[in-house]
Amino acid sequence: MSQQGYQQHSQYQQRGAPMPQQQGGQYMDVQQGQQGQQPMQIHDSNAKTMMWAQNQYMADSGINSGNPSQAPSISSKSHHSHHEDDINMDGTSGMGYEEWDQGYPPQGYTQEQVDEMNQQLNQTRSQRVRAAMFPETLDEGLPIPSTQFDPQQPTAVQRLAEPSQMLKHAVVNLINYQDDADLATRAIPELTKLLNDEDQVVVSQAAMMVHQLSKKEASRHAIMNSPQMVAALVRAMTNSNDVETTRCAAGTLHNLSHHRQGLLAIFKSGGIPALVRLLSSPVESVLFYAITTLHNLLLHQEGSKMAVRLAGGLQKMVMLLQRNNVKFLAITTDCLQILAYGNQESKLIILASGGPGELVRIMRSYNYEKLLWTTSRVLKVLSVCPSNKPAIVEAGGMQALAMHLGHPSTRLVQNCLWTLRNLSDAATKEMENMEGLIGMLVQLLTSNDINVVTCSAGILSNLTCNNHRNKIIACQSGGIEALMRTCIQAGDREEITEPAVCALRHMTSRHPEAEMAQNAVRLHYGLPILVKMLHPPSRWPLIKAVIGLIRNLALCPANHAPLREHGALPRLVQLLVRAHQDTQGRSSMGSNSSAYADGVRMEEIVEGTVGALHILGREAHNRAVIRGLSCIPIFVQLLYSDINNIQRVAAGVLCELAADKEGAEIIEQEGATAPLTELLHSCNEGVATYAAAVLFRMSEDKPQEYRKRLSVELTSLFRTDQEWGHPSDLDAMMMGDESYHDQVYSQHNSSHGSMQSQQQQQQQQQHGHQPQGGYHHQQNMPMDMGGGGYPPQMEMAPPAEIDFDSMNLDSLPPPDNSQMAAWFDTDL
Repeated sequence: MSQQGYQQHSQYQQRGAPMPQQQGGQYMDVQQGQQGQQPMQIHDSNAKTMMWAQNQYMADSGINSGNPSQAPSISSKSHHSHHEDDINMDGTSGMGYEEWDQGYPPQGYTQEQVDEMNQQLNQTRSQRVRAAMFPETLDEGLPIPSTQFDPQQPTAVQRLAEPSQMLKHAVVNLINYQDDADLATRAIPELTKLLNDEDQVVVSQAAMMVHQLSKKEASRHAIMNSPQMVAALVRAMTNSNDVETTRCAAGTLHNLSHHRQGLLAIFKSGGIPALVRLLSSPVESVLFYAITTLHNLLLHQEGSKMAVRLAGGLQKMVMLLQRNNVKFLAITTDCLQILAYGNQESKLIILASGGPGELVRIMRSYNYEKLLWTTSRVLKVLSVCPSNKPAIVEAGGMQALAMHLGHPSTRLVQNCLWTLRNLSDAATKEMENMEGLIGMLVQLLTSNDINVVTCSAGILSNLTCNNHRNKIIACQSGGIEALMRTCIQAGDREEITEPAVCALRHMTSRHPEAEMAQNAVRLHYGLPILVKMLHPPSRWPLIKAVIGLIRNLALCPANHAPLREHGALPRLVQLLVRAHQDTQGRSSMGSNSSAYADGVRMEEIVEGTVGALHILGREAHNRAVIRGLSCIPIFVQLLYSDINNIQRVAAGVLCELAADKEGAEIIEQEGATAPLTELLHSCNEGVATYAAAVLFRMSEDKPQEYRKRLSVELTSLFRTDQEWGHPSDLDAMMMGDESYHDQVYSQHNSSHGSMQSQQQQQQQQQHGHQPQGGYHHQQNMPMDMGGGGYPPQMEMAPPAEIDFDSMNLDSLPPPDNSQMAAWFDTDL
């Protein structure tokens, strides 16, 4: 091509003359219009270029993407040199002849065809940009050629398309936002007047217009910034009998409630009483608007809770629990939870309105996870209320909650467990259909979630407290093995081991399968673990529970030797000495109050250790070990205690030790005759009986005259009830089952505060042991006291872990058994 031809070609490109096209938007086949011409020789440089253009003209030229050209442009040189490199217009060297010839069939193009194709690419450049940024401005059917060569490599225009569209939409939205705001600002004063019009038709039309405006953000802000408008909406919603007016007004308030400023405007305009009244509406949409708006207010607007309570919202919300829309019920139950948490009056209102029964029915009837979760949260809050607790249990709440312990939702399972834990102390009476719950709790002990295991152990402890049926079920469900495995795996985690040991203590006493349970603990390698728990770093609450369990295990003769071999006897004596020293030190200081360590009274440790040694002392080898530990002087000193139970266990262990001649001699040498003779006149028949038995056994090597006088004295003491003259009668009495009464488990917190049963407190007051004020105190309590003076239970889960610092576990009085008064072991 000559220099003049090249200039004409450039001018032609600049003018952007149209390029002829075929139908369908494809480029004209250059060979169809040039059939009469001979194809160009393959060695011509222009021929190389035209051959490339035929096969590659759809590729990116580099103008759009910024990439280097994929092929050489047409050279401006008129001569054809086979030895010169083809130079591109951008300065890069072209590809050689051999490269162009690989994979492409030789097809020739004329110079005019190449010019025409280059012209079309240049001409449609602006159209490609418009198609990417403003596609709506192009005519339909207009063909836009693609310049993308590699589908994996977008062109520059394609890369700019998405941010360009975002920018365009932002500009459009900004323009529309301003238009909406201007329109609403001008319309609000007039619409406010119309909403206050006496004509209900006018009010209805105005409410519809305001509702439409509230759907757009700009106009919504304008509405909430007008207190007059919000007040007019509340009045229209309250006074109008037209369903559509009420619906539109409630819908507008619903839209406003998504903004804090809107919530404040509704609250200040008296919207809460009006919304509570709408909870009685038969219209589904009105109910939805009312409950969701109230929910937003309760969540985010200070003062809304009291306003809803004063407007009677609790009663109406409880009535709404009878509806069957699961999402509506989920919002309603969440409102109830917010209102009841920390407010005892609200809990009582829910109870009076029949709330517990409806909530339990929901837990039984639906499987929507969010509804079950919100309902379980309400039940958790109510479960700390002494009045609601029995109502939930009687409505079948324990069984209903147990249905969901296998649910895949962790939050639902945890809330059900917390609620069951709070209810479990009220469910100690005989209840039907507890097999499923207890069996599931035993299974949950194998969970990898430490919170689930902790809660399950606590529930099992409470359910087996003073409940023969539950004890049997737990034993038959593999509870002994599961609890021992839990203790082994828990290690030093006392939040798990303490309730687990308490459950084992309950399951090893006072039911038909107790002996089997006592053997099972040994068979599952529990004895060395339990003896280890008597040593540091165990704290006193766990030690106290283990002492009680060992005492029950000692009722099984097969456990005596293993316990002795594992070192239980020396450790029990060490604990006795330490606890006795603490109590003696306080007495020497002239204090009548009890000594506490981690919330445990040292008198309870004294009583427990001596009671365990009493039962273990029934075996001859154990008696020899006990004598060798030089603890008989302590037993004799304990005969002077002011606490009847301590006197009883001290006399009991001395009675066992007196069965051997060596023991009887040591007892007499320690001066036990005088206090034992005094205890013959004790008002506690069990203490008197043991004292008589010790004196009788001590007299076996005495002269006949001494024994006769003692027999006469004993006979005169007990003649009013029955004859006690024969030693076998005494043995029969002493060998009776003397297992401790169960306790209701309570997790100890950092202060490990405890609470006694009323009966214990009365007994201690009679003996001059007044509990201190701090005796009932627990640190780190939740603020909601559950409406009573008990240690509060947790209503809401803390964000990170379960907190058992607050269990409201009412202690149960022991049965009336003055003859064999047992140690009433309570952690309260």
